[in-house]
Amino acid sequence: MRGRRFLNRVYNRAMDPYESPKHKPPQDHDSLPPETKTNFIRLTLHYIWLRVGWIFKTESIIMPAFVDLIGGSGWLRGCLPMLNRFGQSIPPLLVSERVRNLPQKKYALAATMTLMGACFLILATIWWFTQGKFAAMPFVFLSIYALFFVLAGICQLLTNTLIGKLMVPTLRGRLAAVGSIVGGLIAIACAWFLLSAWLGEDGGRFELIFGFTGTAFLIAGLLALTFVETADDNGTELQSSVQLFKAALQTVRDDINFRRLMIVAGMFGMSIVLWPHYQTLARERLDVGFRSLIPWVIAQHIGVTLLTVPLGWLADRRGNRIVLQVLMFTLCVIPMLALALSQLGTAGKAFFSLVFFLLGVAPIAFRFLANYTLEITDKENHPLYLSTLGLFISIPVMTTSAIFGALIDSLGFEAVFLLILGFLLYGFRTSLSLTEPRFEASDDLDDTKP
Repeated sequence: MRGRRFLNRVYNRAMDPYESPKHKPPQDHDSLPPETKTNFIRLTLHYIWLRVGWIFKTESIIMPAFVDLIGGSGWLRGCLPMLNRFGQSIPPLLVSERVRNLPQKKYALAATMTLMGACFLILATIWWFTQGKFAAMPFVFLSIYALFFVLAGICQLLTNTLIGKLMVPTLRGRLAAVGSIVGGLIAIACAWFLLSAWLGEDGGRFELIFGFTGTAFLIAGLLALTFVETADDNGTELQSSVQLFKAALQTVRDDINFRRLMIVAGMFGMSIVLWPHYQTLARERLDVGFRSLIPWVIAQHIGVTLLTVPLGWLADRRGNRIVLQVLMFTLCVIPMLALALSQLGTAGKAFFSLVFFLLGVAPIAFRFLANYTLEITDKENHPLYLSTLGLFISIPVMTTSAIFGALIDSLGFEAVFLLILGFLLYGFRTSLSLTEPRFEASDDLDDTKP
């Protein structure tokens, strides 16, 4: 009950009047439909359980460390972001039309999240019986991991589409902030108490880690069934895969601001290439064991939790463009900081958690790239624009991550980190040229005045 009262208070404060791009919220929050408040709370609870599950499979820490444990090399670690981004780009694009045509999206979201949970429960069962002691374990793990991210990509598309349908723009930043801070605190507490018991210096109880992750995703899927969603009437003839890719490319070609956003998204994708290698850099050069993963996981999720709040506030009041600029600049700092700390011995070991704290901006960037995309097109185009966004984030990752992983083995961390830093600086520069749709909306309203 206390948790529900807390979310009610947050919702009421979120309804304070301020300017919005295409939707100016009413001065009295009672004027909004009651289901808006209900959905705000239920979406928050859904996101909390998603965060709780995700902290136990952090892409930059837990999963690459697990690959190292089962005999992975640099190129094999590089497969992790490749499979991650393939699953979150191509499948969402292929099903975007079907998502748009679904009268109610919540049932598809619940089913998808249930299957995501099942993937990790299967991994937990395999590890329970084998402890990874068979030659095909890397192949089995990568196969299940790939399936999981196909489902996760569709889940992300469904979630973002539902947020665009159920939440007005001026509530989306607050939704991200509240879900992040409450979910982050709960996830951090779970990680601190459970990972401390489940991780040792040389390995861990991954059957428990993966089992807990799968259970959290199952609960998040059940919560999706509670959303209050009216049926849509968007039925259109389904396009072929070729037509979908053509539609995505035509959208990028015809919309100059969206084209710039796709450059930013692609350069953000280059930052994902480095995710699995930060923990390896620290463990190899600073001589730390698996138990060091615990403060790193916690530091990253503290970063997500603390940084989302001011960025969500800034996005709701000043727009998502400035938030994207802050995020891209921060991403430029991280590889330089990691390389510097890796040379400092004991001091580097003490402060390396700062790298993962700042890396907390990465999942935030996904949310605000999506929020910006939701504002620059009409609601019926949201699935196409969002799936195109996922595609352009993923193209650099799918084409270069395994290559860069192999190059780390041959050329070292410095060469690869500095090369990717160049891409990130280009993405930051391009973010400065994005337009702010809220200002444009205000200008359009001014033009209609006599």
